[in-house]
Amino acid sequence: MRLGSIRSYRDTIRLFLCFVSEQRGRRIATLALDDLTFERSLAFLRHLEQERGNSVRTRNQRRAALNTFFAYLAVRAPEMLAVCQQVAAIPVKRTSLPDTHFLEREEVTALFRSLPRQGHLSLRDRTLLLFLYNTGARVQEVADLRIEHLELKPPAKVHLHGKGDKWRTCPLWDETVKHLQALLAQRSASPGEPVFCAPKARPLTRFGIYKIVRRHGASFDTHGPKSRRVSPHLFRHTAACHLLESGVEVNVIRSWLGHVSLDTTNRYAELTLRAKAEALRACELGSDISTVSRARVAWKDDKTLLDWLNSL
Repeated sequence: MRLGSIRSYRDTIRLFLCFVSEQRGRRIATLALDDLTFERSLAFLRHLEQERGNSVRTRNQRRAALNTFFAYLAVRAPEMLAVCQQVAAIPVKRTSLPDTHFLEREEVTALFRSLPRQGHLSLRDRTLLLFLYNTGARVQEVADLRIEHLELKPPAKVHLHGKGDKWRTCPLWDETVKHLQALLAQRSASPGEPVFCAPKARPLTRFGIYKIVRRHGASFDTHGPKSRRVSPHLFRHTAACHLLESGVEVNVIRSWLGHVSLDTTNRYAELTLRAKAEALRACELGSDISTVSRARVAWKDDKTLLDWLNSL
């Protein structure tokens, strides 16, 4: 299990125990198994949404972690089995998928043109954004990237450590390779060191990567009904959509991005089709096309043209 998943499960259990402690008016250290009831589990999930302001998706993630916690209790304390079965039966709350946005090719070009070329961190930042766009990697995958995971000789590729402790291989563009080689040439580093570093050779965290992308991409944010924030994950969406638009087969993109389910990748196919439909509607003629209709039959009234046709 990835570190992010472990932390998510840890936080859920901590929040749940704090909630039960507050409900019972007792310190966590004095709670008993009898305090961990089905009713309090339901109340905890309601508390997440109504009082903590969590989204339905976050509530469902916490529910999954709670199920795992109670499944563990069922093994260690069989007397809790009935309660554990009730908690396991709590349904997933239905929710609509969030809108998926991506950058158009012109926006990607404009973004890279706007990046600074001076300063000791400019090469790192440019290489980081180019790597995100090339690979569509998750931010944690980039934070975990080590020099030994790169193969910069043709055919260049990178090995990414993804969700579920699974590895995948992504090809690298020539431009990405040039930037990575220039970046690594700035320091003498061993194969086990991170590719992207903060000052003093400290590894960039996922939060540090997010801040860098936000700093350079803030001017490309959009607001209103189709609000969009430039983030590392937006580059992932952008890479997927641009691969589809270039004619890359969906199964190849699924492998490229490390999706477990093809349904996840198909969302990008639907997105690009929707964008094409919107572009088509923007170019569509109005319902009043009588002028066009008259133009098509105007030759019938042109006697000179008819005489010329008859003479052929």
